Amino acid sequence: MHIGFYEEDAKIVASFKKKQFRALVQHIVSKESSKTIDYINFIACTDSYLLAINKEYLKHDYFTDIITFDYSETEIASDIYVSIDRISENATSNSVSLLNELQRVLIHGVLHLVGYQDDTESNKQVMTQKENYYLHLLA
Repeated sequence: MHIGFYEEDAKIVASFKKKQFRALVQHIVSKESSKTIDYINFIACTDSYLLAINKEYLKHDYFTDIITFDYSETEIASDIYVSIDRISENATSNSVSLLNELQRVLIHGVLHLVGYQDDTESNKQVMTQKENYYLHLLA
């Protein structure tokens, strides 16, 4: 099992506690899924880097804060790209810290890996409740 944090062309927030977040990811997966983790790579990048991925792989021509590539079969395997630019802008818009928004977005990606979707309003509400619950565990 590997949970890694990488910086492509942007820096992860200095106050981000990797060890604590790894433990949270393990907790989320064990509580929400019957699968175990093979690997999850969190990759910090800029808007332009993530936009290029969004265009190439998803055929979307717009900025996003996160793209989760789920390669899971019997175990969870994923690359999760997060735009630090987008997260910073969202943090300002939502009047929360950059750290808080980063953690929320990463939790969001993990929730997708364990089966949660945000394709309807009711699914979005459930996902937001789960994000809030797990974010609270980091406090």
